[in-house]
Amino acid sequence: MSNAFNTPIIEEFRANRGQVGGGFEGARLLLLTTTGARTGALHTVPLGYLPDGGERVLVIGSAGGGPHHPAWFHNLRADPRATVEDGVFTYAAEATILDGAERDSVFARAAGADPGWAAYQDATTRVLPVVALSNVRTGPPNVAADSPGAALRLIHDAFRRELALIRSEVATAGPALGAQLRVNCLTLCAGLRNHHGGEDAAMFPFLDLTRPDLAPVVDRLRYEHEQIAVLVARLQEAIAAGGAGVTEEVDRLATDLERHLAYEEEQLIPVLDGAAAR
Repeated sequence: MSNAFNTPIIEEFRANRGQVGGGFEGARLLLLTTTGARTGALHTVPLGYLPDGGERVLVIGSAGGGPHHPAWFHNLRADPRATVEDGVFTYAAEATILDGAERDSVFARAAGADPGWAAYQDATTRVLPVVALSNVRTGPPNVAADSPGAALRLIHDAFRRELALIRSEVATAGPALGAQLRVNCLTLCAGLRNHHGGEDAAMFPFLDLTRPDLAPVVDRLRYEHEQIAVLVARLQEAIAAGGAGVTEEVDRLATDLERHLAYEEEQLIPVLDGAAAR
């Protein structure tokens, strides 16, 4: 895709923390920055991606079904280190080009979730490459926010968007839960566990020490983490059982999680931003 096409999308993505309109509205989108194989210059492109369990995401070199691999793929083949922006976090990534049975399995998953991928493959004689982007970030996460409270809301909004996408996908799929949709659900489950685990291990003990007056709030949030963990486990069980009841479990998780996120934001964002301002 040309710079004239990509540049407005990149600017909108960064300005709106990962959200864009037009043809990409509601899509899972990231920005991938690679190093030019010939020039050594940095190149950024917006790409649709597939969740893959939490530690990596997948991108496909469709080039709209064109005859040649996209430039970003050639760049990664020459230098697999890249930078990924997902609207919340910016992180260093290592690219792995999938091949053989793994590539075919992942592509089949993608095509089952969106027939557009199969249409792109049918339009060309080349095999569309599938690339895994693994997070190799070290140190604290680089969050695209100006304050701790803004970072918390940004992370929460990412969960809200992903859960809304999954609810829509589950409703469309009906009783036939496709392979990629199962991965999407399980990736969300892993993300919630990691986020709540991080709060339980770091933020809540900090508040215990510095703001004992917030004990009732923190106790409620800890309890809600336990309840959400139960709902996450029930969703995983429904997925493992073949998909029966997934719609109900997703809806139940969405309702309770939204209530939890709203309460946490109401109670903690003023505290977090007030502490950071001192």
